[in-house]
Formats: sequence, C-alpha cells, structure tokens
Amino acid sequence: MEILQFDNYNDLSRQASDDVKELMNLKKDPLISVASGDSPIGLYKNLVNQVSNNKLDISGWSFVGLDEWIGLNGSDEGSCRFHLNNQLFDPLQINENKLYFFDGRKKDLQKECHDAENFIAQHCGIHVAILGLGLNGHLGMNEPKTSALSRTHITNLDPTTAETGQKYFKEKQVLKEGITLGLGTLMESENIVLLANGIKKAGIVKEMLEGEISEEVPASLLRKHANVRIYLDAEAASLLEPATFSLNQ
Repeated sequence: MEILQFDNYNDLSRQASDDVKELMNLKKDPLISVASGDSPIGLYKNLVNQVSNNKLDISGWSFVGLDEWIGLNGSDEGSCRFHLNNQLFDPLQINENKLYFFDGRKKDLQKECHDAENFIAQHCGIHVAILGLGLNGHLGMNEPKTSALSRTHITNLDPTTAETGQKYFKEKQVLKEGITLGLGTLMESENIVLLANGIKKAGIVKEMLEGEISEEVPASLLRKHANVRIYLDAEAASLLEPATFSLNQ
C-alpha cells in the first residue's frame, strides 16, 4: 500500500491520472474499472486532456463500470452512467464494444451481474480499479457488512449512501438498491487506486487506514491488497497519525 498526500485536489488529480496512465501502459489491451462520484472527476479530466493533446493512446483500453442505482441507467440524469458519459466516455468517444456498464432498468438484474463478471473474465481481470470512498466506508455500493468474498451483486443501500446520493440529482430520488462489482471482484484487481478529498472524508479516511480491518468498513479491506495507492488531499488526510504513512511499502 502506498499513501500519497497532496496540498490540494488539483495536484492529487494530476498525479493520479499520470499514475493510472503509467499503470495502464504496462499491459496490452488493459481493462479499467471506473467509479462515478466527485473524487475521480479531476483524474478523468486530466486523462481526457492527455488524449485530446495526443499524449495518451487509449485505443486498447476497455472499461467496466463500478456500480449503478437500481431503476436508473444512462438515460437518467444523475445516474452513474450519465455522469461517466459526460466526464469520460463521450469525450473519449468510447465504443460500446469496449465498455460494460450496468443497466439498472433491466428486469433481469442477475444477468447484469453475470454479464459484468463475464466481461471482466474475458479481459483477463481488471488491471486498474479506480475507487472513491463513501462516508460510511463503502466501495462502490458494497455497504458496511458486505462479505469480503462477494461477487458482483444487488445490494440494499445504507441510509448514508441513499442520502448522500441525492446530490447527484436535481429532484429527490427514491434510492433503495444498487448493483455493484463485489468486494471479492475488486480485490482481484491487479492495481487499485482510491481517491478521497475534502474535510468530510477525514473521519472515514482515518477509520479506513487506522481502524480495525473489518467488513464493517469495507474500504479497510484494501489494506490486505498488495498494489493499492491511496490519494488524499490535505483535508482528507488531516486526522491521520504521522506513523500511518509508514504503511507505505
């Protein structure tokens, strides 16, 4: 595990995008798992700029979405796919055959789970997984107490997740369930990149890195993964003990 602290979000985003680029270039035709949310926006912006300026070739990259709200898909403003379309897929002109993303409106949601796992297997696993950090410690929509061995699944949303999720919508939504890559699925990724910024994340960052490793805080399980990089701005890292940075290996 490597814990990286930056003075501000822009510096964090630039370094994370450079590192993701480097990691993805290590493998031919790599698969990247992408999260929606606020924390990765700067990373995506930097990747798009590098592609636009012919400094990055992503023609061999494939993409798999991390999660989606049940009942929503890319046609719904505020959905995970909607935001990633705007921030990443549309600017990069990603072809649908290079992309798997959950459709939360489908009747057969178990097939959506099965298809995601198949897409990952067909690409020989996730090479880089980009993650944000939920205020309750969730990864994707793997809520507290989710099994560390879980595969892609449908989940009941924690009240914190449902409440926080309202910020992505112009009007109040009923958010009860989600569909997400499982913790076991994510932990099989060759590399994991987690980004957290802002003072609101300081408490859960401390719990993730200094608390007990437990399914109660899914993000704490990342401490068991060999190739994890944690990117924090000064505010998100503000409650950490100096000794915590000695976890860097």
